[in-house]
Amino acid sequence: MLKVRKVQEKRGWAWATVVAIIKPLLITTTKHEWIDGEKIPASGGCVVAMNHISHIDPLTLGWLLYEHGRLVRYLAKDALFETPVVKHIVRDAKQIPVSRLTSDAAKAFDAACQAVRDGECVGVYPEGTITKDPTGWPMRGKTGAARIALETGCPVIPIGQWGAQDILPAYSLRFHAFPRRTAHYKVGDPVDLSDLVGRPITNDLLQEATERIMAAITDLVADLRGEPAPAVRFDPRAAGVRQIGNPRKDKKRRRA
Repeated sequence: MLKVRKVQEKRGWAWATVVAIIKPLLITTTKHEWIDGEKIPASGGCVVAMNHISHIDPLTLGWLLYEHGRLVRYLAKDALFETPVVKHIVRDAKQIPVSRLTSDAAKAFDAACQAVRDGECVGVYPEGTITKDPTGWPMRGKTGAARIALETGCPVIPIGQWGAQDILPAYSLRFHAFPRRTAHYKVGDPVDLSDLVGRPITNDLLQEATERIMAAITDLVADLRGEPAPAVRFDPRAAGVRQIGNPRKDKKRRRA
C-alpha cells in the first residue's frame, strides 16, 4: 500500500495548477505500478535518474515523485521555455532549461548543482532524449547526472520505467486512454559512487560514473520487463541515428 508523503516544499501557482489538472487526468486515463517508492529521499538534495521512453513519462514520473513528497526540477529542453503558455508553467515550476548539443548546456549544469545544494530534487534523463534503441531499452548515457553527483556529492537515485510508451508512443500524438494502460516504475538504491567522489573530475571518471548509473537503470528496466537487457547498450552515434528528435524522419528521408 502506498504511503503518501506530503510535499514539504513551497509550491508556486504552476505546481498547484499542474497538480489540479494533470493528476485527475492521469488517474482517469492511466494506471500505475510504483515499486519501492520509499527509496526516494524524503528530503535533501538528490538526483533522480531514469530512462526515457515517451513524451508523457515526465508527467507520470512527476506524479510518482509528488506522491512521495518531492517536487522534481527537470533538466528540460530549452524549446519548452519559448512555447506559448508552457513557458510560463516551466519557469514558475523552476524547471531547468538545457540547450542540447551546445556549449550553453554548461549553464544547466550550474543551475542543477545549485538546486541540489539548495536541497532540491533534480530529475535527469541521462540518455538526453527518448531512447533510440529499436526495442526500447536504455541506450548509452550522457554524463550530466554523473557530473552533478560528483560535483555536489549528492545521492543518485535510479528509476526504471516501462509502459508509458503504451500510453503515448514515442514521437506520436495518439494518446491511448481507453482501455487504460499501466506505467510501471521501480526505484532502486542509490548508485554507489563513493569511491569516485572527491577525485579530479576527468572524462574517464565521468564515463565510469555514468556507466554505473545506466547499469542501475537498465537492471531496473529488465526487472520490469521480465527479460534480460542487451549485452551492449545502443549507441545512436555508432548506429548513424540522429541523437535528438524523431529517428523515423531519417528513415523517411532515406526512402525518398
